[in-house]
Amino acid sequence: MKKSAFRKEKKPNTLSQAMPGLRRIFKEFWPQIRQQKLLLSVSCIGLIVEVVAQLLRPWPLKFIFDYVILHDTGALALEFPMLANSNPMMLLFIFSLAIVGVSGLRAAAAYVSLVTMSLAASRIVAEIRAGLYAHLQRLSLSFYYTVKSGDLITRITSDIDRLRNVTVTGIFPLIVNVLTLVGMVGLMFWLNWELALIGLAVFPLFLLSSVKITKRIHKVSRKQRKQEGAMAATAAEAIGAIKVVQALSLEGMLQGMFATPNRESLADSARTQQLSASLQRTIEILVAIATALVMWRGVRLVLGGSVTPGDLLVFVNYLKSAFKPTRQLAKHVANISKATASGERIIDLLDVVPAIRDTRGAIEAPLFNGDVKFNRVSFAYDSDKPILKNLSFDVKAGQKVALVGPSGGGKSTLVSLLLRLYDPLEGQILIDGRDLRQYKLESLRRQISIVLQDSVLFGVSVRDNIAYGALGATDREIKAAARLANAHDFILALPQGYDTKLSERGSTLSGGQRQRIAIARAAVRKAPIVILDEPTVGLDNKSEQTVTEALDRLTANCTTFLITHDLRTSKNADQICYIENGRVLELGNHSGLMALGKRYAALYQLQSAVDTKCWETCSCIPTELPPQQQRTKN
Repeated sequence: MKKSAFRKEKKPNTLSQAMPGLRRIFKEFWPQIRQQKLLLSVSCIGLIVEVVAQLLRPWPLKFIFDYVILHDTGALALEFPMLANSNPMMLLFIFSLAIVGVSGLRAAAAYVSLVTMSLAASRIVAEIRAGLYAHLQRLSLSFYYTVKSGDLITRITSDIDRLRNVTVTGIFPLIVNVLTLVGMVGLMFWLNWELALIGLAVFPLFLLSSVKITKRIHKVSRKQRKQEGAMAATAAEAIGAIKVVQALSLEGMLQGMFATPNRESLADSARTQQLSASLQRTIEILVAIATALVMWRGVRLVLGGSVTPGDLLVFVNYLKSAFKPTRQLAKHVANISKATASGERIIDLLDVVPAIRDTRGAIEAPLFNGDVKFNRVSFAYDSDKPILKNLSFDVKAGQKVALVGPSGGGKSTLVSLLLRLYDPLEGQILIDGRDLRQYKLESLRRQISIVLQDSVLFGVSVRDNIAYGALGATDREIKAAARLANAHDFILALPQGYDTKLSERGSTLSGGQRQRIAIARAAVRKAPIVILDEPTVGLDNKSEQTVTEALDRLTANCTTFLITHDLRTSKNADQICYIENGRVLELGNHSGLMALGKRYAALYQLQSAVDTKCWETCSCIPTELPPQQQRTKN
């Protein structure tokens, strides 16, 4: 049973337990954040100005109330000597103008701060996404066998987008409100410590309810992200195999598989909204209680002359505003929790270490001569199921070796090891006398070309598909490779010739055409080692002949590994390697193995006995020996 490539997701039980996740996110992405220090600095300055303006907002109202309506000239002369002789209407005009000025300053500062923060967040997220995508390209094949592609797509798209959106619409406003809260609480104590204590008496109740409900929101949010990943994985699998799905009438079953996580995700989303609404209503009630208590005591203090009516007005305004950050927290807590979960999912992916990477001291591979040696190589995908067992053989530079034998014997695994898609558990693979693990990966793979049975083409132009074999290839080299692959003529017949954009996986081309473009891609690489994995299977006679001619030109003077079940194509190989159950049972050329009269000879004679018409019209050539032949001893 395959294990997940990711660690088990932690589920914080309290808000304080969720904080390490945020710290982990900032620590992981600090290099990207630091690159935007100029924009972030401007944003912080705007944020501070916005907070100061927010704190100043109720003060013009206090002055209007105390110095215009109540006309307290003594206090006015004490606080604003230059306005002591002004008439009430002039004071009203000045303080009204101050209201507009403070609001305008706050709006301008908020605009500058938000725009610069948004720009910085977008740039940071773009860097993170690019780094994550590059990291995915380096991960080993063993990783991709343990994860769902849809879940990876969710992490690289919506998870990263959620980080950006919540930074701008959740965390940033929350920082503004928290700073405003600190300032307001300080001014409230400066105005009257008794009223401040009364107003803040309900704060412990808020903390208790906030921690309790936030814990539940975060738990539901992580569960919802998991369900969204499952939906994306199911959708990706169904779309990628839509032909098989429709042919086998699996639509209903797959719809059912998609519907379950879809319903659960919907339920989790509704639950998150319910919990957030519950927290907001709780806060509103607490604010109302605090306001009533402050008004009850404040009016008595005003009547006693301890505070002015304007002071009480500012105090009540601050009290209501001081709880705004808590209401904002209730509003954004769900998104912040989701962003934390998304950030942790991204970091989990970044923490996956490629199983195959450059070893310490690896060197740039020189131009290979092409000698390849498999020395006592053993390998297993699962430790209890070995695929290759103590396998050894040599291939001289320029030789063609055919890898034959029953399916599942380890032929494809063997060439995967040559490409260093995996590393052997035991033994060595040497190229020109040096263990290939001593070469840098990119320089190793750059000198190996491969043509698969089902060659993958990309949704770009024909020219680009060929050029992917050697990035930077000139137009002349691309066309030369196409001619070598017998592809030039049919490419010119396409609507835009070499600039024709192919559909996904080249589905609008015939099998032979796709294969010839794949051969051209291998040819433009000019690699000294070539791997052919059943390159002519499924082609009609004419296409097979055309492709075979192209392959002969491609592999001329190259060290070639041909995986095939059709022993007609192995006759002319310099070596034939019969592999079964992970072992080399027979090794030699065609005439030598026929003279040996064992497994290869029996399989070849069996295939040769098939009716000639069947050879031409169907693919019924046996790929394995009958049971009685399989029991033949060496």
